[in-house]
Amino acid sequence: MRAFLALAEHLHFRDAAAALRMSQPALSGAVAALEETLDTQLVERTTRKVLLTPAGERVARRAELVLTELDRLVEEVHSARGSLVGPLRVGVIPTVAPYLLPVVLPRLSAEFPDLELSVHEEQTEAITAELLAGRLDVVLLALPVSAPGVTELALYEEDFALVAPDAHDLGSPDEPLPRSALNDLEVILLNEGHCLRDQALDVCREVGARAGAATYATSLATLVQLVSGGLGVTFVPETALPVETRRAPGLTVRRFAAPAPHRRIGLAYRSSSPRADEFETLAQSIRSAVAAADAHVRVQPA
Repeated sequence: MRAFLALAEHLHFRDAAAALRMSQPALSGAVAALEETLDTQLVERTTRKVLLTPAGERVARRAELVLTELDRLVEEVHSARGSLVGPLRVGVIPTVAPYLLPVVLPRLSAEFPDLELSVHEEQTEAITAELLAGRLDVVLLALPVSAPGVTELALYEEDFALVAPDAHDLGSPDEPLPRSALNDLEVILLNEGHCLRDQALDVCREVGARAGAATYATSLATLVQLVSGGLGVTFVPETALPVETRRAPGLTVRRFAAPAPHRRIGLAYRSSSPRADEFETLAQSIRSAVAAADAHVRVQPA
């Protein structure tokens, strides 16, 4: 049924299989099995795309409701078994996952040995859509979330530091950097779709600084390497600094004068989920792990 719904959404076997992270033959077999069970043709297969039959359109509408209720049933059963037991599908944005997961996963494994965790890394828009569709249980991302029907749990705040080539004259390294210093610099950014790009653009707009239009990157790692190569300066969250600056030579890191530009990281889940108490427990475990690992972040109260 899930395979058929993905096919109904994408109307293409390859795209539907990619969305479910399964092979095309497996997805095709699943759809054929559903057709056989219902004894009716649900899709019309052409050389270029897939069309839903009238019966397929009716089944797609009902299947979505059925699977939503099934997911709720599974969540309620898991909730009754105890805190953070069984499967938990977590979405994480790319500018958080490589830096937070190594800190958090060992603690979760030790505290909740019966937790069956699966992690999906993707940009904010994608994991929010997956959450609302019921394919993820909870997501870890920058707040606020611009989607209805979602509850947020703040975890921590972290400042952005400025990473620049050593050759740049940014004044005394012992003094906090004023935001106005950005006016004389070219700021390079992540590409569209990353919330960190939008946050960096907001800082640039506040002080009238320019953001480079010709140079951008798909990851923080690449972004810092571009800075190391002399192509500009960039913003890096505190939790990413130790990892990314260690990989690139010839860099200087400057922290901003208060109030420094920052972001808030948190959990978000469907407000209708019966696992709210579990997500509170998860949030508290993450806060504890972050507080023990990084003195530069500000853990948020429960």
